[in-house]
Amino acid sequence: MNIYDIAKLAGVSIATVSRVVNDSPLVSEKTKAKVRRVMEENNYTPNVFARGLGLGTMKTIGIVCPDVADVYMARAVALIEKSLRESGYDCILQCSGKKDPDDARAAVTNILNKKIDALFLIGSFYMLEGEDDPDTDYIREAAKSVPVFLVNGYVRGENIYGALCDDRSATEQAVNLLISEGRKRILFLYNTDSHSLREKRQGYFDALAAAGLPIDESLLFFSLGGIEGAKHDLLLSCPKDIDAIFAANDRLAVGALKYAREAGISVPDELSIIGYDNSEIAVSCDPELTSVDSMCETLCRININSLRSLLQGEVPAAKSYTKGILVRRASTLL
Repeated sequence: MNIYDIAKLAGVSIATVSRVVNDSPLVSEKTKAKVRRVMEENNYTPNVFARGLGLGTMKTIGIVCPDVADVYMARAVALIEKSLRESGYDCILQCSGKKDPDDARAAVTNILNKKIDALFLIGSFYMLEGEDDPDTDYIREAAKSVPVFLVNGYVRGENIYGALCDDRSATEQAVNLLISEGRKRILFLYNTDSHSLREKRQGYFDALAAAGLPIDESLLFFSLGGIEGAKHDLLLSCPKDIDAIFAANDRLAVGALKYAREAGISVPDELSIIGYDNSEIAVSCDPELTSVDSMCETLCRININSLRSLLQGEVPAAKSYTKGILVRRASTLL
């Protein structure tokens, strides 16, 4: 039983429940009596979040991400922490790893034990196979205690809010650019499996199909390493007839650039390369990378605004989408 259940049973907003908990003079005695009766009947004990809703007294936010060394996730954590700190909130960070869902479950359980007032999950890894995957029930369970916000992810359930980049259409746009350059053998380079990755792969397939190009499984190239690992793997076993590479993140794309340089392949004359995330890495290499801006800052801002809406007694949208933007630089033909 949580503040949202009490609000529903009493037929009032969560902000009204919070005001009753804090004995606010803004609520009539009749409404106070009704809400208190519902709380007593359900043995409800207000937590810190219930006391703080609408009153600006929340103090501790939990953040869980798979790997803070990841450029995208580090950026998201920094943006969220800075925004919340400026509003007087503290943050606790927990890294879950990105291989085993059991580790994610343990990380969420551990951070909930810190008595946080809201939880942010960074990355689509937490979606697993989709919005209704039963293996994400631990997130729905967490949402019974605190509101949960996902950056580039969403899990269906009460008290859960998510903002996602449309990775599928952004990837399709990027691959369409390569096709418009006359590229026909486009390698899809990736290093993980997540909902975001699956959306990117489908966007790649969509672009090929629309152009009448065949889907060649040999062009789906997995490399577990980062920059140097991608370079090494491409040098070892990359198909020799490719004329473009779409990389699922900028680190892999820089690895592709280093591969091309070592193999004596001219970029972009012989090989076009596109990365993803439009991180600082994309402008720290030569040539600078064409990359998809996955709108990390926008996704973080949407979730922060959703949290603030809850604090003001409003109900934000459960799921929001934003479109990625293709930023063209020198690794593709201009």
